[in-house]
Amino acid sequence: MEVRSIVLGPDESYELRLTGRGARGYVWTWQVTGAADAVTVAEAPGSGAGAGAGGAAPLPGAPVERTYVVRARAPGGSRARIRFAQVRPPYPDEAPYDEFVLDVEVAAVTGGS
Repeated sequence: MEVRSIVLGPDESYELRLTGRGARGYVWTWQVTGAADAVTVAEAPGSGAGAGAGGAAPLPGAPVERTYVVRARAPGGSRARIRFAQVRPPYPDEAPYDEFVLDVEVAAVTGGS
């Protein structure tokens, strides 16, 4: 499991790319803990619909990259942890195939002109 830490300003976003295995029945899910209202998470429009090498469509069963957009929300000074887990929904008791943790600190806005 990989763990990454980032710092975002209010309304700043971060794109996270994770390899998907949808052809094998796996999907990425996420859960936000800590200051859960400090961030939003959404799959980027068109994520996973890209072409493969050389502009060709990806081969059946090939891994497809998924892009998730994490956006910091005001106020600053908050911390959230986002745990992404790659699971197969029909098998809820099965351990995740892969996991990724993103620790997000929303920086406080400092005064200045």
